Amino acid sequence: MSEQGKGSASASAAAPAPGSDTYKGWLFKWTNYLKGYQRRWFVLSNGLLSYYRTQAEMAHTCRGTINLATAHIDTEDACNIVLSSGGRTYHLKASTEVERQRWVTALELAKAKAIRMMNDQSDDSGDEEPTSQSDRSEIQGTLKILVSKLDDLSTCNDLIAKHGAALQRSLSELEGLKVPVEGGEKIKAVNERATLFRITSNAMINACRDFLDLAETHSRRWQRALQYEREQRTHLEETIEQLAKQHNSLERAWREAPTLVSSTPSAPTTNKGSERPRKEEASDEDEDTEYFDAMEDSPAFITVTASENTQHRRSQSNLSGASGGQPSDWNQDDHMSPSCNDVSGKELQPRRQRRTHIPDKPNYSLNLWSIMKNCIGKELSKIPMPVNFNEPLSMLQRLSEDLEYHELLDKAARCESSLEQMCLVAAFSVSSYSTTVHRTAKPFNPLLGETYELDRLEEFGYRSLCEQVSHHPPAAAHHVISQRGWTLWQEITIASKFRGKYLSIMPLGAIHLHFHASGNHYVWRKVTSTVHNIIVGKLWIDQSGDIEIVNHRTKETCQLKFSPYSYFSRDVPRKVTGVVADSGGQAHYILSGTWDEKMESAKIVQSSRGGSGSEGKQKTVYQTLSPKLLWKKYPLPENAENMYYFSALALTLNEPEEGVGLTDSRLRPDQRLMEDGRWDEANSEKQRLEEKQRAVRRRREAEASDALDEECDYDSGREYEGYQPLWFHQRRDSVTGETNFVYKGGYWESKDRQDWSMCPDIF
Repeated sequence: MSEQGKGSASASAAAPAPGSDTYKGWLFKWTNYLKGYQRRWFVLSNGLLSYYRTQAEMAHTCRGTINLATAHIDTEDACNIVLSSGGRTYHLKASTEVERQRWVTALELAKAKAIRMMNDQSDDSGDEEPTSQSDRSEIQGTLKILVSKLDDLSTCNDLIAKHGAALQRSLSELEGLKVPVEGGEKIKAVNERATLFRITSNAMINACRDFLDLAETHSRRWQRALQYEREQRTHLEETIEQLAKQHNSLERAWREAPTLVSSTPSAPTTNKGSERPRKEEASDEDEDTEYFDAMEDSPAFITVTASENTQHRRSQSNLSGASGGQPSDWNQDDHMSPSCNDVSGKELQPRRQRRTHIPDKPNYSLNLWSIMKNCIGKELSKIPMPVNFNEPLSMLQRLSEDLEYHELLDKAARCESSLEQMCLVAAFSVSSYSTTVHRTAKPFNPLLGETYELDRLEEFGYRSLCEQVSHHPPAAAHHVISQRGWTLWQEITIASKFRGKYLSIMPLGAIHLHFHASGNHYVWRKVTSTVHNIIVGKLWIDQSGDIEIVNHRTKETCQLKFSPYSYFSRDVPRKVTGVVADSGGQAHYILSGTWDEKMESAKIVQSSRGGSGSEGKQKTVYQTLSPKLLWKKYPLPENAENMYYFSALALTLNEPEEGVGLTDSRLRPDQRLMEDGRWDEANSEKQRLEEKQRAVRRRREAEASDALDEECDYDSGREYEGYQPLWFHQRRDSVTGETNFVYKGGYWESKDRQDWSMCPDIF
């Protein structure tokens, strides 16, 4: 993208203060992808923002005007301003952040003034009733007070007129007496002043009457304006909700519809790597040009599917990773070694019937913004939240949901090729986000020492254990061992910040995966989750960032990119792309898909350097085989929308089980009450548990203080060890060099013995 003149003169020239009626200066305006941002002269006057190519053009040619009364002003980053009104959008950029702030201040003031002028000039005909009884009562009460005050002023005016007339008569009588010349002049001046005083008081009363008449007239206008705004808001909310539903339906229909590419091989598609999504609005000065919005981080590669007739079809790396026909399963074709598709370790049939539904979520309304507005900038874990914003699962149970697609790891354990194994590990890392797409509710913060076990040894061959090892900052340790050849462990610390419009959740900590047979040890970290529309609108979740998966035995890597959602992008929403490379950096597989639907892989047969992208970076062209399906999301259970959008696994996580530890999340009373729909009782129980936890923490801090005092008083004072988790201990990882909590053993043995005497009383 070209940004001509970016470093040129200041963005303003002799511009008055932002609060004045007129504001002028230079700004950079987006035109198109060939010309980029161009320097333009902008004039803000009478609620209108106009621009010209030069200052000299002000006399004859205006390139475009936008009415601020109906405009939306948005600031994208430090120097950008976006103005939109009636389908027209200006993307502007100031030379400095200070200059940007001056313009934003001037635009906001001008917008407010333009709105006032528009309201003053609106037609005041009609006598519509106020929008509600409360509005009518309030306005009538105000008018009654004004009338009362006007009556008081009228009484005062009558008294002033009466006493003024008496004063004038007295002065006239004094003039008739024989007094010195100087005294007569003074009496005459006092008489004139008394007359002026009476005239002024009469004028004041007339002005008050005019004010009251104006207030009565404008009250009807205020009522109409308020009614109109409320109707518009209701209509807008309904429209947005309807559009969201239609968008979701179209998205699903598009994904489920059979592809038509295979039936029309003679119509190849070519999307150059430099092509970008459309801007919302075309520039006024270049109306015949097609404009595209710059993608912050477009893929650095292009894939070409190798077909049998050697006619290659090229496409930007997107959902399928190639433009070939429908993806086939991994056990079709020669994509993987036969060992990966060995079905000798087929899952056993479940030995117990697990539940498939929970009580429907009650329809309790509660305003999230009323609670969150006082929590801007705070850690989410420190915000006291009612259960109305929760789902009846703890964070430990949400962590265990990563195992929803454990069969990917079972299949990966049978792979002889480490690169093929890496593809399945990458698909597993993406699959852990598939349950979050509709899950906007917050899980319960685990209490310190709380645990959760997921024993699926008989059904699927694995056992999982989580424990809350720290409360501030909140940290959970997780350990899974499978009889099918793999072990997974992680320590996750959740850092979260509320920023007013959105909530960012940053999981900190590494995930380790070890395959017993090959000794391959994979390490990766999670991406950032963002909850949008905290203030207004329907909550929705996005995942964004990069994941690097490293096989520390072979030094092979996989780079995954989670593309953030963009309104202007033509890419598939929730898109994920990636490249699997060997220790020398040579790419072998292209991964593509979405984190809420599926992941595919295409084996690279040839690579070459392509043309330069829009930012001057040379793109790599990969020639690949047809894509193969790695993973596809399971459909949600029936009636999932009324069961917190839980998956089939999530529905079973809080199912009561016998023999679990006394600190297990299934035994947490407030969570159980919420699941049963008794939210008022759950809120009371939640407060009790949190207060109990605070009391234990205060007692522990007091013990630490006493131990410190004893150590200062006596050389042989006792050393206070502090809180120690029950099933995990801190060790230095030999692969990453980091110190984290790992499983020290003993839990499953205690379960076999049913000896939980060592468990603390946390509930």
